[in-house]
Parts: sequence; structure tokens; C-alpha cells
Amino acid sequence: MIETHYSCPCMEQCPLNRAMQLIGGKWKMQIICSLNNGGSIRYNHLKQRLDGISNTVLAKALKELEECGLVTRHEFMEVPARVEYRTTKACDDLIPILDSLSDWCEKYEMKE
Repeated sequence: MIETHYSCPCMEQCPLNRAMQLIGGKWKMQIICSLNNGGSIRYNHLKQRLDGISNTVLAKALKELEECGLVTRHEFMEVPARVEYRTTKACDDLIPILDSLSDWCEKYEMKE
């Protein structure tokens, strides 16, 4: 019998569980959506788009998204320093999946 992640009793090895760890949390989805909708964005502009996020939380989430390959950080050698963030190809491939998940939630009127 071939084991798949659908029948995996060990959630730490499940690819779906791993995906949720990468994009889960209060702010990561909003960061991904903001970057997807806005293209390359500077840190302060991104922070303005995310009402209520602290600098510490934003910096940590961006670092985690960068480490897992969903976001890139580009530092320009200028004075004053300028840093921009954008989605990667992996993140761009994730967007239709998130759109489908959103459609599913609306179809069945899922609420919190």
C-alpha cells in the first residue's frame, strides 16, 4: 500500500500541514496578498497597508516568508537605504490555490 499525505497519521510529515505552517498565522496571508496585489513594495508602504501590525511582527513574518522561499528581499545600495519585498514564483503559484480556498469558503458560507 502506498502512503499519501491524505492518509498520513503523522501530521508533522504531512505536506499539507507543512504548507499551513509556512503560510499560517495572523499576518502571513495578509502580507502575501498585499505583496501579490501591490508588486514590489517597500517595508514602510507594506506596514501602512497592514493596519495594526507591529514592526517586530512584520519583520519576523517577512523573514520567515523569505526563508521558506515565498518572498524575496531586495536591498538597493542607495542613501538612504531602500529595501523592497516581492513574491517569488513559488508564491505566485500559491495564489490560485488561495483563490480556490477563498471561493470554497464563500460557496459554503464558512464563518469564524
